[in-house]
Amino acid sequence: MTDVVHAEWTKLRTLPGTGWLLLAAAALTAVVSAIAANAVTCPAGTCQLDPARVSLTGIDLGQVIVAIVAVTVVSAEYSTGMIRLTLAATPRRGQVLTAKAAVAGTVTLAAGAVAVLASVLVGHLLLARHGITPAHGYEPLSLASGPALRAAAGSVLYLELIALLSVGVATAVRDSAVAIGVVLALLFLFPIISGAVTSPAWHRHLDQFSPMTAGLYIQATTNLRSLPLTPWQGLGVLAAWAAGAMLAGALLLRFRDA
Repeated sequence: MTDVVHAEWTKLRTLPGTGWLLLAAAALTAVVSAIAANAVTCPAGTCQLDPARVSLTGIDLGQVIVAIVAVTVVSAEYSTGMIRLTLAATPRRGQVLTAKAAVAGTVTLAAGAVAVLASVLVGHLLLARHGITPAHGYEPLSLASGPALRAAAGSVLYLELIALLSVGVATAVRDSAVAIGVVLALLFLFPIISGAVTSPAWHRHLDQFSPMTAGLYIQATTNLRSLPLTPWQGLGVLAAWAAGAMLAGALLLRFRDA
C-alpha cells in the first residue's frame, strides 16, 4: 500500500499547476476572510455577529479550488488513458482509490491548515480594529478559546471532507468538467433552493440536508441553539455525503471497465 500511495503522490506533484492551485486556495481563503472582516460595521454587541464565522468566510470560495484539485487527482488519469496502466500495475482497485483519497486529503489538510490559520490571524487583527472586542460585548477571537478552536479545526476538516467528496464523485463520473459541475451543484444548489423556499419547515430540512450549509455549522460559535443541527452534527452530514460519494466511486471502479 505504501508503494501505491507513493506512486499517487508522485503523480499529483508532477501535475502542472497543482502546487499553484493549492497556494491559490490558501491565499483566496485568507483574502476573502480579510475582506469580510474588514467590512464589519457593527461596533456594539447588538447585531449577533459571530467573529469566528466572519473570519472564516473565505472557506466558502477556497473549497472550490480544493474540489478542483481533488477531482484532478482522479480525472487526470482518465483524460490521458493512464488509468489503464495504473489499474494493471495495481489490480486491487480499492487500493488505488484509497491512495488517491489519502494523497488528496493530505495536501488539502496542509493547505487548509495554512488557510485557516491565516484567516483567523487576519480576522483577529481586523475585527479588533472595527470594535469587535470584549469591551463591546464580543468574545475575543483566539484559538485559546474552545469554540474558536473548534471552528478553526472544523474548517480544516470541512475542506478535507470536500476533497474526499470530490474524489468520490470524480471516480464515479470520470470526466473532469462533469465531476466539478456535480460537486459544485451539490455544494451550492441546496442553499439556492433553500433560499427560494417559503416554508420554514422545508427551509430547515434543506439546510439540514445540504452538505455545505450543514457542514459549515462547524464554524458557528454563537447562537448555537438557533441552528437546525449542532456544529458536529452538521459536519457529520458532510461526512455522510463524502462517504456516500467514496462508496459509489469504489463500487463503480470495481465493477466496470477502466
